[in-house]
Amino acid sequence: MIPLLILGLLIQNPGAHGYELLAQMEERHYKYIVNFTKGSFYYNLQQLEEKNLIKQVNQSEQSRESHHYVITEPGKAEFQKLMYQYGAKTEYVNLSFYVALLFAKEYKSDNMVKLIEIQIEQTDAKILLLKDALDGEHQLPIYFKKMLENSVSHHLVNLEWFNSLLKDVDCL
Repeated sequence: MIPLLILGLLIQNPGAHGYELLAQMEERHYKYIVNFTKGSFYYNLQQLEEKNLIKQVNQSEQSRESHHYVITEPGKAEFQKLMYQYGAKTEYVNLSFYVALLFAKEYKSDNMVKLIEIQIEQTDAKILLLKDALDGEHQLPIYFKKMLENSVSHHLVNLEWFNSLLKDVDCL
């Protein structure tokens, strides 16, 4: 999904530096929908350039090399392809916790309680981060705001479920 983000941002901001694109991803809170690091971002940027989907352009005649990027025609076609690929896809929500829960009877109930409490703590933290993003100073596009609100709803449902598991840990 990182290539789609980079291509889309370059359509919105032709001639942007790589660090500007990364800053926009962070500023717009894209980490809530795509897991990325600085390293994975720059790796994908390099891959897109090697595939001739983006290219560097010089925007100034300065002596030092400047890395401004624009999307190429093949890049625009790839953007269209990725938009359909990700836009038409529906995935199940999978928590690694589900796998651990499969073997709850084989695990000490005290330890299972600790795992559930960890899930509650992490879910609370995610909800706070999402609410901070929603309440933040940045003006979020309405579609992104709706995505974050949906994510909060999912986490609230998970929180309710984790709390019910705590009550029934002996039944697991």
